Amino acid sequence: MQKTIFPTYISGALTAPPSKSITQRAIAAAFLAKGASTLINPSFCDDSVAALEMVRKLGADIVPGRDEITMLGGFMIRNQLINCGESGLAMRMFAPIAALHRKQITFMGEGSLLKRPVAMIGEALTQLGAGFESENGLLPFVVKGPMQGGGATIDGSISSQLLTGLLMALPLAEDDSEISVINLKSKPYVEMTIRLLADFGIRIENHNFKLFNIPGKQQYKAREYNIEGDWSGAAFLLVAGAINGNLTVKGLQQNSAQADKAIMEVLKNTGAEFNISSDAVQIEKSELLPFIFDATECPDLFPPLAALAANCKGISRIRGVERLIHKESNRADAIQIEMGKFGINVQVKGNEMIIEGGKISDARVNSHNDHRIAMMAAVAALGADGPVIINDSACVAKSYPGFFNDLAKLGVQVD
Repeated sequence: MQKTIFPTYISGALTAPPSKSITQRAIAAAFLAKGASTLINPSFCDDSVAALEMVRKLGADIVPGRDEITMLGGFMIRNQLINCGESGLAMRMFAPIAALHRKQITFMGEGSLLKRPVAMIGEALTQLGAGFESENGLLPFVVKGPMQGGGATIDGSISSQLLTGLLMALPLAEDDSEISVINLKSKPYVEMTIRLLADFGIRIENHNFKLFNIPGKQQYKAREYNIEGDWSGAAFLLVAGAINGNLTVKGLQQNSAQADKAIMEVLKNTGAEFNISSDAVQIEKSELLPFIFDATECPDLFPPLAALAANCKGISRIRGVERLIHKESNRADAIQIEMGKFGINVQVKGNEMIIEGGKISDARVNSHNDHRIAMMAAVAALGADGPVIINDSACVAKSYPGFFNDLAKLGVQVD
């Protein structure tokens, strides 16, 4: 599928999409709880749907509604073959959860997930008493429990998602656990996990994000849980407003633990004009100054920041390129290639991306089957000289299925 985006001054108000990161964590917590939980305002993006199907196969009874999901949790293995789709979080989070059970569970995946390394999952689980098998360090892999708990050391330099899985699973292990983490990245995502666990009655002791003590034999408490708006998806909308519009994005919690809330720091540094209320941000077209930002803790911001930098007068620098390799695409390469088609010079030097703002030309670009690259291109197109064609645009469904419909609501001509 391809979309054509025409340059547009956008205006209006939208509600941010629900957070897929929090939705997936809440699905896991509701599955691990005894009793019925209701998740209000969940994301029904592809990654969340994959997580729902995984817990259904593991034993959950699920009643989806229009704006909520009711789930009766508990292991009752219906299928020992589960598919993570293209969700890296689902793969790394549910592997430790599946390792709580005695049955052998095989994990499959699709698309770019088949290229992501899984050896670190096996290293962690075997330290904690579970079995793990993978022929080549990639999917498919097999997990067999029960994971007993105890001590483990993991490397957090590639992703914090495995740590999230361990923090969610180990409270139900027989023994207490102690997890040491080396070079942890994306600390806000771990804080998000710990906050959600507390909401479901689980205690985690966090010692400066280097050591985590997890008492065993805990119990999740079933509950009603509201999913907050997604700062990752909203970042594209806010950048769109700063580039060429005047819009309000509702449903954004200012006290959120989401890493991508940092978009507000960058927008402030560019001189963008915005107003913040308790749960909304109003932003309008501004003369944008170049910026310097370290995105190591929030690598998903690279694509919207690239679109923002392309519209700044001068050279912007974004640090943290090392975090972009194991995504849906190699995002450093994808950003450089596709921004080049717009006439924007992007260089990668070591761990830094250097973007020279300038005139954005009409172009035909590729998404690299990466939802955030497709959204980057669409946002950049709003200030282009002519229409922009985005190939393989349907990939936005991975995190933000309504993205192009929301642009249309703001006045964008989308063909």
